Amino acid sequence: MKTNYAVIGAGHGGKAMAAHLALMGFSVSLYNRTLDHIVVIKKRGGIELLDGGSDGAPHGFGKLARVTSNMAEALENVDVIMVVLPSSAHADIAHVMSPHLKDGQIVILHPGRTCGALEFSKVLRDTQCKADVTIAEAETFIYASRSDGPAQAHIFRIKEAVPLAALPATRTQKVLDAIADAYPQFIDGVDVLNTGLNNMGAIFHPALTLLNTGWIESTHGDYQFYIDGVTPSVARMLEVLDRERVTVASALGIRARTALEWLKLAYDTDGEDLHEAIHNQPGYYGIKAPPTLNHRYLFEDVPMSLVPIASLGKRYGVSVRGMESMIQIANIIHRTDYWRRGRTVERLGLEQWSVSELTRFVQEGSVES
Repeated sequence: MKTNYAVIGAGHGGKAMAAHLALMGFSVSLYNRTLDHIVVIKKRGGIELLDGGSDGAPHGFGKLARVTSNMAEALENVDVIMVVLPSSAHADIAHVMSPHLKDGQIVILHPGRTCGALEFSKVLRDTQCKADVTIAEAETFIYASRSDGPAQAHIFRIKEAVPLAALPATRTQKVLDAIADAYPQFIDGVDVLNTGLNNMGAIFHPALTLLNTGWIESTHGDYQFYIDGVTPSVARMLEVLDRERVTVASALGIRARTALEWLKLAYDTDGEDLHEAIHNQPGYYGIKAPPTLNHRYLFEDVPMSLVPIASLGKRYGVSVRGMESMIQIANIIHRTDYWRRGRTVERLGLEQWSVSELTRFVQEGSVES
């Protein structure tokens, strides 16, 4: 019997995922909070996946079972719920979803960024959700995709392997089995601390944006983000942030990939240091910088990626002064307090837990020995 899916969010990624699942023959409900955003999809009954030009890229018309702004309707008779939203919306969508969840359903965050599944799970507990659901998160988004019209999308590339972990990790195989027919690319990500602390966007996106603020504002992003923007000094800052991330992971008993190891794994790119390795990556050439500082690299990646890693570091005795400096600069530029808005250990309810208790919770679902 085929898995029934709901896709939550009709942005670049959500439209691509909903259309692709439908093209693969699955029943798909598409939810978006604002009906106006999906009214054309509803009228057409689906989404046209345009030919992305690359070999094997899926294309065609994906007919959807339901298109709705009503969460109860979206989740009815659904097995797997794919949340494809900015991570800054995870807590809000958990509140909306909580009364409508049913026993046995699986919720997957695409991606969780850092501590996404932990935050989602806490909201369900706080709202006294009685359903026995499984929360999982992907380490990164499986598609390189783009929305290309009110009822159109492109998929340019599908990643070969994406780590995924459930909370607790004892349920990860259940999640992988449920989505295997559609997504054999997902692999066991160990646990949600591993997926969250291998979040490379936390290292590359905020710092590279913040250290090029003048250039972004004066050119509106008209320069090569990873090539022109990564000078030797900027690369040294990225290396400091990366060392802090890896050290935080080590304090939690996790061997996280370094940025150099990640570049080798993802792109087969080498270098003596991060500056050389980034400049040796052909795929980075031609990628423009964000056109504005009001961009997800700051308003999403700072509170949902940098803040939780730094907060875990402070809680478990790791110096994270580099991350703290980036967060403070972002606070000043955006005139906000990302510590207050972000995923801190206090907001996640983890501030009293020891490393062993936290580890036991993400692996087994309980802090009891």
